[in-house]
Amino acid sequence: MPNPNWVANQVSMAADRYGYWANPPHWRRFIITLVILLLCLSLPLFQLVRFAWGSELYSYAILIPFVSAGLIWLKRPLPTASGTKLSPLWALALIFSGIGMLGAYILTLLSPTPVASQDALALAMYSLVLLLAGICCWFLPRPTLRAIAFPLGFLIFLAPLPVMLEESLETFLQYGSAWVAHGFFQIIGTPVFRDGTIFHLPGFTMQVAPECSGIHSTLALFITSLVAGPLLLNSRWSRIILAFSVLPIALLRNGLRVTVIGELCVRIGPEMINSYIHKHGGPIFFLISLIPFFLVLFFLLKFQRSKAPPSQPPA
Repeated sequence: MPNPNWVANQVSMAADRYGYWANPPHWRRFIITLVILLLCLSLPLFQLVRFAWGSELYSYAILIPFVSAGLIWLKRPLPTASGTKLSPLWALALIFSGIGMLGAYILTLLSPTPVASQDALALAMYSLVLLLAGICCWFLPRPTLRAIAFPLGFLIFLAPLPVMLEESLETFLQYGSAWVAHGFFQIIGTPVFRDGTIFHLPGFTMQVAPECSGIHSTLALFITSLVAGPLLLNSRWSRIILAFSVLPIALLRNGLRVTVIGELCVRIGPEMINSYIHKHGGPIFFLISLIPFFLVLFFLLKFQRSKAPPSQPPA
């Protein structure tokens, strides 16, 4: 087990080298508290790495801490030398909420009825983020908190979605994609009868299964939008628009994929349901979905530049 004092000394040396925290208040206690927190939650963190490594949907969770650290690095040097702090009530509220989540996680481990490991890990990671936020609010001044607010909140993606929420999102994308695909079939003039997620096409019937909902690509694009927003856009509303544009883009992408597969089965033959475009075409349609995503980003950047004040000529 690493010595917290040794870790604190190493961080201090690095901070002095890069000139980050010239006179940090209580920095030693802050670093030691963070180390103790990570050591206390080392078991669920190890379980999360194992879970994400074997999961096709949540493999991105391993990269989340590195993305957050990179976002903080881009904001260097952090304004930590001075500034007022938040009320201790904010820190205490976050810390007690995190302790409550941690207690719920421990109860799931001790419960005689089996609980999905995904739900248990979600509770543990929510607890980690709340406790980490509470510790930062307790020790760090307002300017520092303002600078690291988004990277700190981004750590919420360490937690896998609870099973109920994941299934609800999957069902929404499944039925939404079927509705969009039905519209595409009508536009191109293909006779079709839709019963929920089942399509009756000329000489062929197919269903939009839950695994065809595109939840993997949708989560990946949503996380990309959250990272790109603070890096490229200044307006909060522009960032919100970029993030919310992911949902209609995802539905259009999945609807297009269903339409293409259906047309192949009608025009060529039902055996196309087992073609490469169906089994392994996800990355292709994900790349296609990047076109409207970058168009939205382009227009938001163009609008941002049009609202920027004109630069003053040099004296």
